[in-house]
Amino acid sequence: MRGPAGFLLCSLLLVAPHCTEVAAQDVQPDPKTPCANWMGGAPGYPGHNGLPGRDGKDGKDGLKGEKGETGMQGPKGDQGEMGIPGRDGPRGFPGYPGQKGEKGEGAFIYRSAFSVGLTERAPHPNVPIRFSKIFYNEQSHYDASTGKFLCNIPGMYYFAYHLTVYLSDVKVSLYKKDKAVIFTYDQFQKNNVDQASGSVLLHLSAGDEVWLQVYGEGDNNGVYADNINDSTFMGFLLYPDPD
Repeated sequence: MRGPAGFLLCSLLLVAPHCTEVAAQDVQPDPKTPCANWMGGAPGYPGHNGLPGRDGKDGKDGLKGEKGETGMQGPKGDQGEMGIPGRDGPRGFPGYPGQKGEKGEGAFIYRSAFSVGLTERAPHPNVPIRFSKIFYNEQSHYDASTGKFLCNIPGMYYFAYHLTVYLSDVKVSLYKKDKAVIFTYDQFQKNNVDQASGSVLLHLSAGDEVWLQVYGEGDNNGVYADNINDSTFMGFLLYPDPD
């Protein structure tokens, strides 16, 4: 078939497959439409989240950052517990002397003391021996005219006597309130000068009297004193009673 008819037939054969392909493309359903021109279902629900993955390996430390600015000072904290005492420090230098304090009154109030000696030879027996040589009697608690010590401050007292013995034996006793407390006896040795002594602690109340006295029949009063031999009697307050 040559000529115009043959050319037309060839043209139809070439165009026919192309038209068929175009038609086929035009009838493809759109999957995005609710009904895609075919029996498609509704969209499904989103699926569940999957399980977390495993931790990855630690990376390498980065470079040290720059120092930040100083922050604001925080509030004062609570006081901590006391720590263990530390070691003693070195000894300091001596301080300057302080000012002299005022004179106290207590020591003078409680003074009471006397010390006396004999001036007469052979005192009379059975009466208080009058020691008229005064060594100390600042408070005047000893009366030389009677030979007796009068207690003005109640408390504990110490009394002592040291007597020279000459010409005859000596028997003396220390009295408190008309009662003999202690006795001393010394036997005289011819052509010799001897000593007799005694001491005692006594608690006295205000108004109590203490003295020495020769006792016996009168032939035991060898208490002696001269310019080189003394017979003495003394006493003083050790400490007063509490108020």
